[in-house]
Formats: sequence, C-alpha cells, structure tokens
Amino acid sequence: MKRTGLIFLLGAIFTPFNATAETTTVCTLISDTKTGKTIVEEGECKTRATAASTFKIAISLMGFDSGILTDAHHPVWSFKEGYPDWRTAWREDTDPQYWIEQSVVWYSQQINIRLGEARFRNYVTSFDYGNADVSGDTGKQNGLTRSWLSSSLQISPAEQVEFISKMIRGKLPIGKKAREMAMGLFDMGVQANGWHVLGKTGAGLSQNADGSPIKGQPWGWFVGWATRGEQTITFARLTHDSTRPAKSPGFAARDTFLAEYFATDGAF
Repeated sequence: MKRTGLIFLLGAIFTPFNATAETTTVCTLISDTKTGKTIVEEGECKTRATAASTFKIAISLMGFDSGILTDAHHPVWSFKEGYPDWRTAWREDTDPQYWIEQSVVWYSQQINIRLGEARFRNYVTSFDYGNADVSGDTGKQNGLTRSWLSSSLQISPAEQVEFISKMIRGKLPIGKKAREMAMGLFDMGVQANGWHVLGKTGAGLSQNADGSPIKGQPWGWFVGWATRGEQTITFARLTHDSTRPAKSPGFAARDTFLAEYFATDGAF
C-alpha cells in the first residue's frame, strides 16, 4: 500500500516507542466559562503549539454552519485510496460521530475541501483562532488539508480556552443549531465526580524555526469543557515529550487530566 508523507508524519507522532520518555506538562488551564474567572493556571499557558486534532472542534462548527454536515450521522463518506489511513479504523465509512470518535484526518480534510479556501480562511479568522495562519506548509499550498497538522496553524492553551468559552456562550459567528450539533459530537460522558465532560485530544510534532517538524518530540493536547449543576468550566492541557512516548500524547494528556480533576470530588 502506498504511504504518503502525512502518514509517516502521523505515525512518528503516535507509534509507541520509548516507555521512559520524559513528559512535561506545559500548561494546565481551567476557567469558569460564565464568569471568565481562572480556577487553575499552571505553567506557560501562552505557549503556542500545533492545533492538531483539537482543531476538529472548529472544523465541526464550520461543517454544521455551512450545511456540509447535517447531523451526527450524515453525511457518510467512504474511504478512498490515497487518503490518510495509518489507522485501520480510518478505512471505514465515516459519519460525523465516527469522525470525532476515531479522529479521522481525511474526513476533516474533505470538509475543508468542500468549504474552499475563502470560506475556510474566513471561518478561522472570524473565530480568532490562535494565529489564524491556515497557509499550510511553506510553498506547498496545502492549507486546506495540512495547516493544523504540525504546520502553520498554532494555538496556545489560553487561546484554546478563550475559543471554547466563546463557543459555549454563543459568541462565535455560528448559528445556534449548528453550534449545538457540533458540541454534541465531543461528549465523553459523566465522570466519577459528577462532571459531564466534553472534549478532544490532539497530538502533533514540535517544529523548527523554519516550520519543519522535529521527529519524536510531540505535543499532547486535551481541551474541552465540563458541566455540573449550574457550573460550566472550560479547560486546556498541553504536554510535551522529549522523545517519542509509549502512548499517544493526546491520550496521555487526557487520561492524566481526567484522573487529576474528575476522578474524585473536591478538585474545584
């Protein structure tokens, strides 16, 4: 089977390698969504990194608002040879819910291609999303398919929290129905301490000053929001590994964050 450069790049991020890799928590940020009050702020929360698969939150908003996506199970698109397929699960027919559950890269790409460059860029700019740079890899004109994958689009934990908070409060230029359908895709269920968590993981390579990837030194993301009773919080965790880790950095960021803040009562 032919393998693309994207597949090799993603494989370098996620393939287990070194169980002794050193993981640094770059930032943990939690805020009250309604008041904006910071609840937890640890680390360098203005550090920008590749948006990676956390950008699926933004893409889902674009997809539903534009009418490309119609509900959690439509449209269903079929895998085609040449699409990224380094996970076997990505070769299956995919609907919006499966797209998020399996983090299917090619489904994101197909949404963006249907949007076109102008609408895609306008959405990202209107969202005030990170550095809003969707140009993609230098000289390759691949922003629609690559800009958020260890490429030009960068965002900090503080910017993640601000973006998600605006989404929840209806402050993005997105219709209410589209916003609600998009948000519903990220449901992770009620946790042990009663918080209902919705979120998305992400992982991508660090980059040199010229934008080229640094293999084996990935970022890990877990971003989202949670509700319990009348309270809603928004959160972001960003990690960095010095060498290729034994577990997907995004999954590791998610699991440690959930264990620290949602496994027992009293964390807030």
